[in-house]
Amino acid sequence: MLKPNNAWKWYFDKEAQALMLDLGEDMVFQVAIECKQLIPDAFAETPFSVDDASLFQAYFDAVDALSLSGPRKAELVLNAVAANRFHKPLLPKSWFFQEQEGYSAAEAGSLVTLKTEHGSESFLVIENAGIASLCMHAGESPLALTDTKQMRFCEAIKVMNDRLSIYQQQYDNGSGHYALVG
Repeated sequence: MLKPNNAWKWYFDKEAQALMLDLGEDMVFQVAIECKQLIPDAFAETPFSVDDASLFQAYFDAVDALSLSGPRKAELVLNAVAANRFHKPLLPKSWFFQEQEGYSAAEAGSLVTLKTEHGSESFLVIENAGIASLCMHAGESPLALTDTKQMRFCEAIKVMNDRLSIYQQQYDNGSGHYALVG
């Protein structure tokens, strides 16, 4: 698992036209947020802050429940920290998702499920602004929003909280592949 340290720093790579996180030891992470979605602070070199490290840990604890590989979890968490700090404010796009009964209080760092008429997928709540939450797609497969529009892994969207439902961890669906122990 990656461990944040005070050598990490955010910077904008003009050649790649992308926000980057220098992780030290010749490792660099390219953030998945499009350049046009970044606030002005993203274009200056900035240290990875104590707040960033706290969010990193909270998000990492949450995504542990997902059936993603370690590197994919790290990718999701680093993109979520970057989105929390550097993503431009978004207006809710709730019309893609179905309303849910009885659940609307998702804390930042929690996992939720969003459902469209084409399917459902897990999302990480990056921040809850009272009536709406900024969420990041946490499923490796694209989620169809419409017949022609899809969300990719690590893409962020803001939705009204009445669209959120409690994340239910996926268990074996009875495939019959079990290890006999003892």
